[in-house]
Order: sequence, then C-alpha cells, then structure tokens
Amino acid sequence: MLVRSRCVAAATAKRRRRVAAAAVCGLAAGAFALGVALGDGAPPGPSAASRLTASQLAGQRIVLGFSSARLPASVERMIRAGRVAGVVLFSQNLPSRAAGRRLIDRLQAIPRPAGLRDPVLVMTDQEGGSVKRLDGAPSASARQMGARGAAFSGEQGSRTARNLANVGVNVDLAPVLDVTRPGGTIAETDRGFGSTAGRVAATAVPFAASLQAGGVAATGKHFPGFGSARLNTDDAVQRIPLSKRTLRRVDEAPYRSFIAEGGEIVMLSTAIYPAFSAKPAAFAPSIATGELRLRLGFEGVSITDALGTVAVRSFGGPVRSGLAAVRAGVDLLLFTEPGEASRAQRALMLRLRSGALPRAAFEEAAGRVLRLRHRLAGGGG
Repeated sequence: MLVRSRCVAAATAKRRRRVAAAAVCGLAAGAFALGVALGDGAPPGPSAASRLTASQLAGQRIVLGFSSARLPASVERMIRAGRVAGVVLFSQNLPSRAAGRRLIDRLQAIPRPAGLRDPVLVMTDQEGGSVKRLDGAPSASARQMGARGAAFSGEQGSRTARNLANVGVNVDLAPVLDVTRPGGTIAETDRGFGSTAGRVAATAVPFAASLQAGGVAATGKHFPGFGSARLNTDDAVQRIPLSKRTLRRVDEAPYRSFIAEGGEIVMLSTAIYPAFSAKPAAFAPSIATGELRLRLGFEGVSITDALGTVAVRSFGGPVRSGLAAVRAGVDLLLFTEPGEASRAQRALMLRLRSGALPRAAFEEAAGRVLRLRHRLAGGGG
C-alpha cells in the first residue's frame, strides 16, 4: 500500500454538493502549471510513442524508488537513457525541503532523449495524518477531511498542491478512495474519508480536484477498494471476500466520481479479490482492464501499488509481477528499489523485441504516460 518508511439535513447536503461541484471543475480545466524547463514543446501526438525504441517504451512503464537524499548513479543513467518514467520519493529522500528541492531539480535536469524531455513523474504519498513525506499540508487526516466536508477537503487539497509543487513533486499518491469498514486497516489508521461511498466521493474528490488545479496530479487508490482489508499488503497477503455486487455498488463508486471529474491516475491494489480473480488486482485483467477501463471508462494512467511487498513476493519477483501487471493492462509498475526496476524494464524490453509482448499495447500505455508528463509541464493536452 506504499506507506513504507515507513455533500444531517437536506439543506446541508445540497450545500456540500454545490461546494464539491465547484471544487472539481478544476479537474476538467486541467490547470497544470509546473513549468519545468525540459519540455519537448509540442504535445505528444498519436505517433509519439511509436518513435520510441523498445527500451524506451519499456521504460515508460517504470517508476522506481531509492533510499537516500542523493541521486544514485544507476538511477541517473536510467533516466538519461529514457528507461524510467518516474520516481517515487519517501521520507528518507526528503530530509528537508531544501534537500528535496535540490534532489528533484537535479533529477529533472538530466538530459533525456527526444520525445522524453517533459518532466519525469515525481511521486510521493502526501495523504495527511500518519502518511506524509513532507512537513506541511495537508494538516488533517483523510478521516478529518471527510468529517469536515467538501469545502475543507478542497482547501486542504489546494494547500497540499502548493506544498508539493514548491519542492517539485508533481504527483500525489492520494487521495485514498477506499470506503472504510470497522476493523479495517484504512479505518484504523485514519486514512479513509468515510464509511459510505457517498461520503468518500463528496470529500475525497474535491481534495483531488484542488490538487490538480494546483498542478499536481491526483491518484485515486486502492482500486477496486481496500477498505475491508485487515492488514497492509506491505506486511501480509490480503483477500477481500466481497461479492462483485458489493465491490461495484460500494467500493468502486468513489472511483466512478473521481474518473467522471477527470482524475488523472488510479492505483491498483495488490490484494486478492476472489470474486474477480485468484490473482492480486494489479495482475488481474478482469480488474485492471475489465472493471477499471471497460466498465468505469477510465482513460487516464493506471499504476500498481508498490511491488516487492510481502503480498507481491508471494506471487513472484519483479520480473514475474511486472509482466503480469503489464499483461493485465496496468500502465506503470511501481518499484521501490532501482535493481528490481531495472530487471523488470529489461525483461519488458526483451519481450517487446522478440514479439512476445505486443508493441501496440505498449505504445498505447506509453502514450497515456507521455500525455500526462506533457500536461505536468504546463502543456495542456
């Protein structure tokens, strides 16, 4: 779950819906304005991904982490070669705001091949409460935002966007869209906005809208819903024994709202949902493609939850899990170690070259990632 290092009364409901609608309008507008200097200029057209090499196409499926405030030479080489789409930063990478700014500035300044010069995706978990990588906003947990309503959560989202953009982070791995259940880890750690789908949608979506209006892409997680899980998938395999009807009617409902208002990224859970598949959600075509893309109509960028956790290791190593996620239809693979990311990237590249993986699917996924990177450069599209 990537937490390592670890609209009462009818009048009130109507008012909250009006506030939420006002907040989410920023998503449709796509007000991205980070303005990183390395952009390629013109927006990526339909053929942009077709001009990438097999190595670069495979690289546009990779996000990686590392363990210090210094940029490892191996990571710099991967970025320089176009073998990485993004990085994920944890507290150890951000010992201070100044150090974080220096690290990200250096990362974004690395020369990259033509077609890949828009900003690298720089991600972090800035949910609020116990899950924050930087000091400052949000000053409230998801539970507190959900309790105080849309206007408050929207303002928290605006402040969070300013906080992150100030150091160069352009993707927030938030908000959590899980509908909480009593005894579940999301509820117990105050990471959920509410115990009903309506409450989550009415308060988490304005937070996301404000993030994106401030130039930081929002990530709805953990699809198709992790609110009933007792433990974190960092620590144990989790099976969610809910019916398809419940998952679709309750747990997926906040994602429908998030997607309808232009949410940019959706993170796939690594828990197992037996109603859909015996595989973790991020590796299940019936979930990653069937539910998210075909049923809910999501056209943005999808990303796995952290690979390399206990839940994922029980399924397989970085190569097997990476291949499974790609075959399921997930765009980005999230690794927390450079070596694992490099092995997965090479495996994808070799299978692309041999024809074992279809290039057309890679170009489609890479195209979504490239368009997101361009928007984060202030390029619209």
